Amino acid sequence: MTTFIGDHGLYAVFVLMVIDSVFPAASELVMLYAGALAAGAFSGQHVVLFGDRIHSHFWAFVAVSLAGVIGNTVGSWLGWGIGAYAGRPLLEERGRWFHLDRAKLARADRWFDRFGDAAVFLGRLTPVVRSFISIPAGVVRMPLVRFTVLTFLGCVPWCFGIAGAGWALGSSYEHFHHAFAYAEYAVVAAVIVFIAWLILRRRSSTLARGAGPSR
Repeated sequence: MTTFIGDHGLYAVFVLMVIDSVFPAASELVMLYAGALAAGAFSGQHVVLFGDRIHSHFWAFVAVSLAGVIGNTVGSWLGWGIGAYAGRPLLEERGRWFHLDRAKLARADRWFDRFGDAAVFLGRLTPVVRSFISIPAGVVRMPLVRFTVLTFLGCVPWCFGIAGAGWALGSSYEHFHHAFAYAEYAVVAAVIVFIAWLILRRRSSTLARGAGPSR
């Protein structure tokens, strides 16, 4: 993903953020890397718009952030359309195609009951929720213009904020990414240990049932 952004810059950010509006596509990493790219952190990689390099690091930052905002907004129309035209019954049966199960649909219902239309704005600021809030908005047939405005406004602080973190890391990004790899290894190790624990627990339970008193 980072190679894709490094090779295609703004266009890659736009495409990945379109996808992230419906399927979780690690928008945090996309915008973090894009911000570092805008800061000139990577030798030989630059932000290019319509074939012309953006020499100002500040305007490069603005460009990648807006690419993320616009990509998320455009992608949200796809999510809204799925919800509006596929309908809730199909989503309850086939929601896993969109990483949207009944529990997430129920959570979205609670968000809309509690916050009304503002659920879209708040959802865009909330990790995980931001990737599936568009579909329930389509299910309840929120007016598309209002949905678009709230989505755009919610994407602005998210994209500019995380790109700003990447910008702040600047040339330290590679050190950060290298150090973060150890956190990834720790997560993988924890998952393996958890799975092993489940297997052992299930095996112990099976053995205990098998060793029960016989009649």
